[in-house]
Amino acid sequence: MTYSTAESRLLTRIAEFTENSIAAGRAYAADGRVHDITLEPATGLLSGKVVGTTPYRSTAKLVREHDGVVACRVGICNCPVRQNCKHVVALIAAAESDPNFQDFFVPEETVHEPTYLETLLANAKGGKAGTAGKAAAAPGAEAADWEASLAQLLPPATNAPSSDAPALGLQFELQLPPPRFSYRGKGGKVASAPILNVRPVVMGTRGKWVKTGISWNTLGYLGYGRQHDPAQLEWLSEFLTSHSPRHYSHSSAASWLAVNDFAGRNLWQLLADAPKHGVALVQAGTGDPVRISSDGATVQLDVSRAGSGGLDVGPLIEVGGTSVTEDIVGTIGNPVHGLFFSDQTDALPNVGSGTSGRNAVVRGTITLAPLAAGTPAQMLEFALHGQAVHVPASGEEKFLTQFYPQLKQSAPVVSADQSVELPAYVEPELSLLAAYGGDHTLRLHWEWHYQVGNRVNSRPLWPEPGEAAVRDAGAEERIIESVGQPWLEVAAMGAAANSAWGEPKLAGSATLTGLDTMAFTETVLPRLRELPGVTVETSGDIASYREVTEAPIVKISTHATDERDWFDLGIVITVEGQFVSFAAVFSALAAGQSRMLLPSGAYFSLDRPELHELRALIDEARGMNDLKDGELRISRFQAGLWDELAQLGIVDEQAEAWRKSVSGLLDGGAVDPLPTPPALNATLRPYQGEGFNWLNFLYTHGLGGVLADDMGLGKTVQTLALITEVKAGGSNALPFLVVAPTSVVGNWASESVKFAPGLKVVTVPETFAKSGIDSAAFFAGADIVITSYALFRIDFAEYGMQAFAGLILDEAQFVKNHQSKAYQCARKLKAPFKLAVTGTPLENNLMELWTLLSIVAPGLFPSPKRFAEFYQRPIEKNGNAKLLGKLRSRVKPLMLRRTKEQVIKDLPAKQEQILEVVLNARHQKVYQTHLQRERAKILGLLEDVNKNRFTIFQSLTLLRQLSLDVTLVDDGQAGVRSSKLDVLFEQLEDVVKEGHRALIFSQFTGFLGKVRERLIAEEIPFTYLDGSTRNRAAVVEDFKNGTAPLFLISLKAGGFGLNLTEADYVFILDPWWNPASEAQAVDRTHRIGQKKNVMVYRLVAKDTIEEKVMALKAKKSQLFSDVMSGDSLAGGALTATDLAGLFSE
Repeated sequence: MTYSTAESRLLTRIAEFTENSIAAGRAYAADGRVHDITLEPATGLLSGKVVGTTPYRSTAKLVREHDGVVACRVGICNCPVRQNCKHVVALIAAAESDPNFQDFFVPEETVHEPTYLETLLANAKGGKAGTAGKAAAAPGAEAADWEASLAQLLPPATNAPSSDAPALGLQFELQLPPPRFSYRGKGGKVASAPILNVRPVVMGTRGKWVKTGISWNTLGYLGYGRQHDPAQLEWLSEFLTSHSPRHYSHSSAASWLAVNDFAGRNLWQLLADAPKHGVALVQAGTGDPVRISSDGATVQLDVSRAGSGGLDVGPLIEVGGTSVTEDIVGTIGNPVHGLFFSDQTDALPNVGSGTSGRNAVVRGTITLAPLAAGTPAQMLEFALHGQAVHVPASGEEKFLTQFYPQLKQSAPVVSADQSVELPAYVEPELSLLAAYGGDHTLRLHWEWHYQVGNRVNSRPLWPEPGEAAVRDAGAEERIIESVGQPWLEVAAMGAAANSAWGEPKLAGSATLTGLDTMAFTETVLPRLRELPGVTVETSGDIASYREVTEAPIVKISTHATDERDWFDLGIVITVEGQFVSFAAVFSALAAGQSRMLLPSGAYFSLDRPELHELRALIDEARGMNDLKDGELRISRFQAGLWDELAQLGIVDEQAEAWRKSVSGLLDGGAVDPLPTPPALNATLRPYQGEGFNWLNFLYTHGLGGVLADDMGLGKTVQTLALITEVKAGGSNALPFLVVAPTSVVGNWASESVKFAPGLKVVTVPETFAKSGIDSAAFFAGADIVITSYALFRIDFAEYGMQAFAGLILDEAQFVKNHQSKAYQCARKLKAPFKLAVTGTPLENNLMELWTLLSIVAPGLFPSPKRFAEFYQRPIEKNGNAKLLGKLRSRVKPLMLRRTKEQVIKDLPAKQEQILEVVLNARHQKVYQTHLQRERAKILGLLEDVNKNRFTIFQSLTLLRQLSLDVTLVDDGQAGVRSSKLDVLFEQLEDVVKEGHRALIFSQFTGFLGKVRERLIAEEIPFTYLDGSTRNRAAVVEDFKNGTAPLFLISLKAGGFGLNLTEADYVFILDPWWNPASEAQAVDRTHRIGQKKNVMVYRLVAKDTIEEKVMALKAKKSQLFSDVMSGDSLAGGALTATDLAGLFSE
């Protein structure tokens, strides 16, 4: 079909075409010279045949620009012009006038540039768009739908080349640049490196390869014309891209590309794939094929014997086992990954002229081969120069023994003509020298042995900095790997890694001792002897190691020292009659070793329970006593520790003083118990008699202790029995000093007069400065001096100057703070006997127990810091049950505690009950208002409890008072009734009516005042005692001998030191988390002498801080029980978490 046009102008923009081409093209179209037009709207490819001098195949690439007009970006033709010629214009003009394509060329009103995605969608849906709206009505629409859907899954149609498409090829041309000037040596010209160029070519009509119509620049456009095989074009394009991957455009690429500079590493794959795509690899000029070797080129050193004597060492390049003999050798790639070779069989006339300044073209067979991986750069450079090095006869031996082994590490060394016999290669040997010495010492030294001929060269195990010696790294690595990791068995055989994340390595030298020597000899050495490539040489005598199955024998002894309370502790261990240093055993156990080695080579297991226990006990002794590593001492107060030590071995020898004091403690007192002292005006119960004998034993042996019997069991009378016994014996005329709380001083005085009427008892009423009395005169002749803690602290200078037979600390919890002045005074006072009397040796934490023991038994736990680290923190914070048991065993010999339940079978029952108080609505509202305010203020302060302790406890006190009566905090709330007072008086009504008598305790004297006011209002008789009461003794006697049914007592003033068995009811109005305080209050009546059952009521306000206090009190009570006798664990001092819980909802 022939097309014509009558258009005066083209619709298509053809700005890249010349005016002559446009005019001639339109004329061609008008003459009907265009045939077989095809248009692909989606891609814009327009093709057809144009008849010129001969028929030509023309293609135009059409795009729609932003203004909607179609434009021709490029036109390709196989005419001599090749690009943007008149034939392309004729094709476009004819297409515009063709009714089949006219719609394509009409400018669009909506101007836009189609995106790539739109083009793809147009390809996929083009066939469906026009029929979508008619699918329901058109016949066969259903078939059209499925065909269109499946068509999208078919592979895209390929643009097959025309049958007469000319073949493409890659042409190689070898060029030699002129010699270049060298500045080395004396200067002069040296040969330049050969250049191997390539360019694309096409098979011409005469059967020769020509460059016409193809270049590196036009590869991107040739695909539009469909005149060439797309696979061949793609191969050439990939070759171009791989040659210079950093170039984004190759429109300015040179006509020739040098393979010397080929950047991509895929060259060899491309060359191998060329035949598959029909791309010919040909030589310029001759058209002969270029040879591509599949074998790698190797660079070797060739050693031959020189005719004049000596050796010549030159380069040798082999490909596939055949030597390369070509004259010209060049490199491919940067960095170099291949070589090319050519013989100079033909050349252009200017070859070697050196005058024209142009490269000479060489005609010869060209071969390309990949370079063997790992070829050193210096070896390659040596090979390219092609010059041999002459070694004179005098240096031949040095070359063969020193240079040859090193050169072999860089490249293969051969003698191609076999004129030189090169030494056979021998793998290095790893040599170990093991030198045994005395005391199980062993020195190890590793090195490498390299044998070259008859000579052996030594090398360090690991290369040293700057070392130039040759090594066979692969062989060394393999042999060392076979050695394994001996440092896992003998730590000293390993060297630290070079970095934090590296692995340890074999140490070049090591010194082993003891068990390490044995482990090496028995385990590592036999294995090394069996390894190929490893030689072992030993020197010295190797011990005969054997295991001893007989258990070690432990002997323990004590020896007196210059210090009265301290003894040297001796421990001797023997195995099969051989002495073993305990220090060595201790160190081995501490280091976690499992065996102990003897000088003879015999060894025994340390994994024995008795040895581990021994180590723990000694560790404890040293830790508690702050002893140095070399010291081993024990205090007379550490009887519990000695008892455990003695159970682990044979008691070999004991100092007499040690035997007497410690054995008695462990036996529970004297062998023959003493009767009750005749001068004591009391009949001691059996348990009190035991207590008296225990106290007498402590006094006799100069030991102190803690009498911790339950409240109400007669601790005072037991103490007076001891004092009476001492005074009756006449061995000590000095007085006993009794220090007690102010409120108890009077009771102590009356009890002393009652039970020891034959003793002179004096009471200190005020400071000596205030009374003007001379302290020495006051103390003279007295048997018992009674003073308060306050006066003892204030007048300590006076007490410190006097000598006393003993110090009795009653209610000793008053000195529980080891940083207080009262504690320091008690600790400093010089007395041969000190006794702490308290029913609550600890209230809040274990350091309170340490405080008492440090006064009465200073050698038991000498250091508070060590005690806190060893016992307090592990027990209180971590719940360490094992240490809790150990602590009880250490304290037991020096503390005597019996409970009422244990010793008094006829004591009436005690029933305790919690009375839940529900606050009335107004009371609850006021409480909640203050609670929210205090919670907001306090919770932020709990991060630092110590710093904010005052503020925190101030808020806690306020909330506790609000739980009792809001008027204690706010006088303006006088109209709000106290819910707790209402509940209390409901209970008191029955108590009074039924003839009972009750003790009423509160920590807040203000609230006791509220109770007093209401009792007065209701005309109920009562007695009142608080800290401000002056005539305390008279008030107590008034209740004991009177008829008042109620006794109001502040907890601090009357919670201890009183005997009030006349009462059988106890009301505790406000709980606190110190259970000991409440227990002491209850025991004012539930004690010896009580004939009735005792009823205890604790009033707790519901939904207030008091409920949370009760929970914390239970925790404190458990701590006391744990240390005294129990096995469970509870926490100690209040934590920030405890305090936060008090303020929670």
